[in-house]
Amino acid sequence: MNWKEKALDILEDSLYPVAVELNELDWKSGLSCKTERLAQHLCAFSNLKGGGILVFGVNDDATFSSMTKEACDDIIKKLGNIAKNNLSSSISVEHWTTDYKGHALLFIHISEQMDKPIHLRGKEIWDSYTRSAGQTVKMSRSQIKSLIADSQGLSFEQRIAKENVSTDELLSLLDYNKYFEMSGKEIPKDKQIIARRLEEFGLCIQTEEGWHITNMGAILFAKNIAEFEGLKSHSVIVRKYAGSNNRDLLSEQIGGLGYVVGFEGLVDYIMKLTSVEEIGVVRKMIPAYPQIAIREFVANALIHQDFAVEGMQVVVEIFDNRISITNPGAPLHDVNRLLDLPPQSRNEHLAQAMFLLGICERRGSGIDRAVEAIESMLLPAAKITKGENHTRVFLFMQKELSEMTKQEKIEACYQHACLVYEDNRAINNQSVRERFGIDKNQSSVASRIIADTLESKKIKLSDENITSKKYSTYIPYYA
Repeated sequence: MNWKEKALDILEDSLYPVAVELNELDWKSGLSCKTERLAQHLCAFSNLKGGGILVFGVNDDATFSSMTKEACDDIIKKLGNIAKNNLSSSISVEHWTTDYKGHALLFIHISEQMDKPIHLRGKEIWDSYTRSAGQTVKMSRSQIKSLIADSQGLSFEQRIAKENVSTDELLSLLDYNKYFEMSGKEIPKDKQIIARRLEEFGLCIQTEEGWHITNMGAILFAKNIAEFEGLKSHSVIVRKYAGSNNRDLLSEQIGGLGYVVGFEGLVDYIMKLTSVEEIGVVRKMIPAYPQIAIREFVANALIHQDFAVEGMQVVVEIFDNRISITNPGAPLHDVNRLLDLPPQSRNEHLAQAMFLLGICERRGSGIDRAVEAIESMLLPAAKITKGENHTRVFLFMQKELSEMTKQEKIEACYQHACLVYEDNRAINNQSVRERFGIDKNQSSVASRIIADTLESKKIKLSDENITSKKYSTYIPYYA
């Protein structure tokens, strides 16, 4: 797919069903007179993985204002001059004018640059920009250092967490027993062979003076993350509150183990804090949320976090009526498309390692199974939101249908359509009744939910030739 075809696809994604600016594309109604701000946009797309596009002729409210030839020529000339003269390195930009649904639009394509970060000319490297949550923002020092390392071919996982430790120190800092357990292999008797097996998995690197422990080795298998100065701020926090707000903190636990070492315990701890006690002949704890959903969303938060974002950790917050799971870094995908798009991670080595160790999926089916489990318990749909530098997932306690808001019903119906479509099927009145636990004699209630979801443009008819609502079926808007 060339950049022009991709630009139209991204524009469609940004406009429908919910209009929202994306990291890869920025709407512009016209040319700003602020040269420095335009330079920041070019800088940001140059530093963004895959580059990005400015589209002129789309207003902030997602309406259109057709571009004239004179306006396009002026924009092309000015942006070309800025790209050549106002950045730390001269970059080339491409342009394309086309008719989109009766509106003349101008697309400006900025490629990702190999030698990053690109920053503003005449200023320091710290004046570098990137895209986050659909906005152009200044990069933190940590992000810039990370980008420099990435440009040199050194990912976060491959960087060094602790230098030149002895074999005994290596095996005392990393839980090698857990590694061999998760790998399904027997532990060698010789310490040097154990260390070499850890090296083969990317957890350490042998040097003339001993062993370097990599970030991946420490973040996954540390017995105590606090032993690694650069990583101790990446431990996981679990907080439980009384009520539905964060004013009354009941407990707080800060994890000290590597992600693989502590993952099962973390999930079990969250399940324990969220289960409801049922008192009968025998007391037992009833889960309020499906374990598979907790497991999947926590694993995603760990894997897809942006380690370059400072002052933010993976945090699980438990309230009386919901759980929120927050990780540093805006999502790489549109939050409306997490069920159908292939998985993408900003930490590929970490994702692959956790897949090989059985912690997470790499086929993209983990989210599907989480949504399926949520549906099986008749819970409201999971809600995924994005901020400038974070992603947050909400899971909600069970509600009566009458207590759900219109938007909650629409989101649940839409996710149901996505899940069913992945099985190459379409939803109908019966499947929606089953999703919400609606009696078959109340098909009109399901019809209302479908109608509202249709009106929101999140689903569409699977066959527009079928005019009878009785036989109508529906698929997600992107299908």
